[in-house]
Amino acid sequence: MTGGTSRIVVLPGDGTGPEVLREATKLLGVLAENDGAPWKLEEYPGGAQYYAKTGRQWEPEAEAATQSADAILLGAVGWPGISLPNGDLAGAALVLGLRQNLDLFANVRPCKLHPGVVHRISEGYRPVWAPENVDMVIVRENTEDLYTPTHGRLSRARSTEVAIDTRVITRKGAERVVRYAYELARKRSRGAPGDGVRRLTCVDKSNVLEGCRFFREVFDEVGTEYPEIERDYAYVDAFTQWLVRNPEHFNVVVSTNMMGDIITDLASVLQGGMGFAAGGNIGHEHAMFEPVHGSSPKYAGKNQVNPIAALSATAMMLRWLAERRSDPKLGAQADRLDGAIAEVLARGSARSYDQGGTATTSAVGDAVADAVRSRPA
Repeated sequence: MTGGTSRIVVLPGDGTGPEVLREATKLLGVLAENDGAPWKLEEYPGGAQYYAKTGRQWEPEAEAATQSADAILLGAVGWPGISLPNGDLAGAALVLGLRQNLDLFANVRPCKLHPGVVHRISEGYRPVWAPENVDMVIVRENTEDLYTPTHGRLSRARSTEVAIDTRVITRKGAERVVRYAYELARKRSRGAPGDGVRRLTCVDKSNVLEGCRFFREVFDEVGTEYPEIERDYAYVDAFTQWLVRNPEHFNVVVSTNMMGDIITDLASVLQGGMGFAAGGNIGHEHAMFEPVHGSSPKYAGKNQVNPIAALSATAMMLRWLAERRSDPKLGAQADRLDGAIAEVLARGSARSYDQGGTATTSAVGDAVADAVRSRPA
């Protein structure tokens, strides 16, 4: 697939989702000011709050649009007290449903600490690590493990006696996400910050769990095809303290779904918090990108939350589209946006509340927009 106009479906979702995606779409408009936009945006409502109003998580035309979109940009879903009749998260169709229906098997979470950003593991606002020591990508399997619908409850006399969740690890699921991670490690020519080694770390609990033993076996099998990539191993409990103590050791990390879900949120603290954590849900034919901080009901409607994660997710989306379409123009736009984000963070002139500042969501977006305009197209 080469060139052409990309159809991007925008799903603002719940809570602060519409606020941060407003800044993301604003930046897409700014990027298009000089030489046009090789993309078309289509926005659809949906999520828990929409379900509370309509009894539907989204409309059929929204679901149909995601099936044919070139990429999807998601805000956030979920709202306290709103769930489906079976107890599941209202709005899950926009996240878990799309991961399954579009087969978005790799959840990709970059973790990079930019100059000018502080994190919560610090003395006040003085960071423990130099920014150059935190630059990794965590890849987690995204369609199986404990997130498959192989669970249930045994209830008698209207009282729950047993709740069961069954873990599923398949060769197909493990092999394709592991291969994706090896390919990513191959592309990251700079390697780990500490020693420059192109290293792939497998995080599991293979000393206890059979599914993890199988996952590690597949990791080793696929690894024979990538002799230039150093294979590294960590049990998940030990990994959590190594991640915090020695982040410079890690280049690319791969893990199963549930364990990866947990360690990626821990890693976000190293880059400044969830306000900086962008994620991509990647498949062979489709991809969805999102800030991973959730709907943040406490801050919804206050124009306070940090939009950087949403802007970084937008840059990830443009870079994925550039590679998929062999379109250097999209790649250049992604570079402009990433460069503008880094510039604003380094200056420290637009700090949101989570960075000890007072800049609003829209003010941070405006600062990044100005930085984009000052960079050559």
